[in-house]
Amino acid sequence: MSGVPVFPQVLQSQRAAGTLFNTYTTAKSVINATELQTLPANYLTVGSKIRTRVWGGLSNIVTTPGTVTFQLMMGSIVAWTSGAIQMSTTAHTLIPFTLDITNRVDSIGAGTAAKLIGGGTLNGIMFTVGAGADSTTVVGSFPVPATAPAVGTGFDSTIANILDFWVGFSISNAGNGVQIYDIDHEQKMF
Repeated sequence: MSGVPVFPQVLQSQRAAGTLFNTYTTAKSVINATELQTLPANYLTVGSKIRTRVWGGLSNIVTTPGTVTFQLMMGSIVAWTSGAIQMSTTAHTLIPFTLDITNRVDSIGAGTAAKLIGGGTLNGIMFTVGAGADSTTVVGSFPVPATAPAVGTGFDSTIANILDFWVGFSISNAGNGVQIYDIDHEQKMF
């Protein structure tokens, strides 16, 4: 099929539902530790792509639910971020969401030379453009990030890096939580 990207190498796939994480703000890993994938030193090449597909459940509180941020990590470096996404003022308990991200390796190298650039689509009824309740006619589907594409924070591709997925909330509350049911990282090499 000409023109259809093929991602032949699965880098990481979660085989069991993850833990429910709530009552925190600083972003942290939300996938099973046994599923983390270490990319070897000098593994990435300029132009290769990493596609991340996430299926999870998100809970949020009614009054001032705040925002949620999704991050693709290379070790402890935020290589890609969705930016802060507003959550609905309708309370939810582990309502399903999906997130599809494609990142292209923009540059490689030591220190902070390696960078990704990418974007994706976030789907779920609990996400809103501005503060408000769930839409009664449409499911929220948003491009992420909601800004012009930009390269992420630089990382060192000449060393081994753990490919990870983190989530953070702006408000710490037992009712704001996330559980990842499935995640796949796939790579298209050139």
